[in-house]
Amino acid sequence: MSRRKTTGSTGDDNKGYAVGYGKPPKHTQFQPGQSGNEKGRPKGVRNFVTDVKRTLGTPVKVTEGGRARTRSTQQGALMVLREKALRGDGRALDRLLELALCFNNDAAAIGPAQARSADDQAILSAYVAEITGAAKAPAAAKSLDDPTSKPGASSDKKAAK
Repeated sequence: MSRRKTTGSTGDDNKGYAVGYGKPPKHTQFQPGQSGNEKGRPKGVRNFVTDVKRTLGTPVKVTEGGRARTRSTQQGALMVLREKALRGDGRALDRLLELALCFNNDAAAIGPAQARSADDQAILSAYVAEITGAAKAPAAAKSLDDPTSKPGASSDKKAAK
């Protein structure tokens, strides 16, 4: 079966243009400089990280010491967390201590350059030796229990035949 092809009647000079699969009529084609997705993502749309940063940086009025002061949303939220923790809220206290552990460390105390005492180093060395010895032991025990790995086992079978 052949497809029926018609000529486009657009009033253009291209009277012999064949309309068919993949060849829409000229008057319905996109004009130069115009795309098909006019409702696409608008220019300047922010992503979630940008929105979070902007929201946390937005100033809010906070009552501090009986006076209204302007602080960032991030500072205000931390102040509320601190107040809840001081009033005895267990979850707020846990969260505040977790944040303090993450962000209240000196740069010298963080990282692999932290010095260890001789006792700590001896304990770590003994632990590493124990773990590596335990990893090697099962492989050696398995090879001793395996009848094909015993010396002379394969030669005994050949001799018996």
